[in-house]
Amino acid sequence: MNEKQINPLSGYLMLLVCLLLAIGIGYGVYAQMPFLTIGSGILLFFITTGFFYINPNESRVLTLFGKYIGSVRDNGFFWANPFYGKKKFSLRARNFESERVKVNDKRGNPILISVITVWRVKDTFKSAFEVDNYEAFVKLQSDAAVRNLAGAYSYDNFEDHHEITLRSGMDEINNALENALAERLDMAGIEVLEARIGYLAYAEEIASAMLKRQQAEAIVAARHKIVEGAVSMVEMALADLSSKKIIEFDDDKKATMVSNLMVVLCSDKEVSPVVNTGSIYQ
Repeated sequence: MNEKQINPLSGYLMLLVCLLLAIGIGYGVYAQMPFLTIGSGILLFFITTGFFYINPNESRVLTLFGKYIGSVRDNGFFWANPFYGKKKFSLRARNFESERVKVNDKRGNPILISVITVWRVKDTFKSAFEVDNYEAFVKLQSDAAVRNLAGAYSYDNFEDHHEITLRSGMDEINNALENALAERLDMAGIEVLEARIGYLAYAEEIASAMLKRQQAEAIVAARHKIVEGAVSMVEMALADLSSKKIIEFDDDKKATMVSNLMVVLCSDKEVSPVVNTGSIYQ
């Protein structure tokens, strides 16, 4: 069963009825008509207990002795059967940030992860009757979803850079998380507006080792780029010197020049020049 919307009576109309009953009570007292006075008083008391109002982005679920009557989503001042139970529901968007939980990623590495969920009540019937406490349900299902998500992906991949990981594939990961939460929370009438990873890091016991590994990978990548650029520059220098006939190179001279240029270009420290006043071979 899904939500059924109803339109209760206007509260202002029933206020007019209450005014007429109040006049009847006054007239009954004046005319010494006890039946009119008592009857009008009972009706007035009965009617006044049926008033309620709904603020913007709120709803009321109406029940009668355990039977679902309907939900009121319109804003304003209303009147309904005083015997109706009127449970209030907020339809506003809400934020929930889960606690940081320690789980193992796809490769078995312990990580710390949390999720931020933006949600709101979409179906008041399901939120009221399909689950015991829909707010607690959102929290528990968010924790379960983030645990399953972390186990399905690696935190990072140092070998295959095309693999979707928790650290590099944020858009895909967030979409997968949002779809998983939407499926889990649909039974409680909850609409997931947004879901994303709020915190992600290696657990303390391996954080230091993984940081060193990331630094080593960065150093290797930088060195590779430096060597690649240095080789290109040496090649250009030799070709330019030969084409302009500035100096004639034999194999030994080329080897010496390449060695010197590679040292200068690839060194991570400043190179001190050496002035050679004799032969290039000395």
